[in-house]
Amino acid sequence: METVLRGFAIYVVLLVIVRLSGRRTLAQMTPFDLVLLLIIAETTQQALLGDDFSITNAFVLIITLFGIDIALSYLKRGHSGLSLVIDGAPTILLSHGQADERALRRARVSIDDVLKAARIQQGLERQDQIKFAVLEASGEISIVPKD
Repeated sequence: METVLRGFAIYVVLLVIVRLSGRRTLAQMTPFDLVLLLIIAETTQQALLGDDFSITNAFVLIITLFGIDIALSYLKRGHSGLSLVIDGAPTILLSHGQADERALRRARVSIDDVLKAARIQQGLERQDQIKFAVLEASGEISIVPKD
């Protein structure tokens, strides 16, 4: 039972930390982020397993983590408010060529990130060619070009 409780606690803590760190953290991984992820993975492994490195404990933990993930996916389907809390909502960063500075600052996204996404996705060169730039819940930036 201790393994299940450890798995649940670590899952919830990591979910909260990832959610609070912002969506761009998930989409843009720098070398620093990779190193941080590796350190967190090692630390989390020790916290999850404790002193029991048996295969049985690992199986119980894996089943617990997948069970929590599956349960959350069902809960999110039934309760849109929970989905917003866990996954967040899309954020409009730029509308009809005008940047929303507050949204950009809160999302920790620069106008250069938006223009880069516009070049890669749509081949656009200027800000005024963009109808909408949206930061999706996944952390990716979607670009809608002007007609």
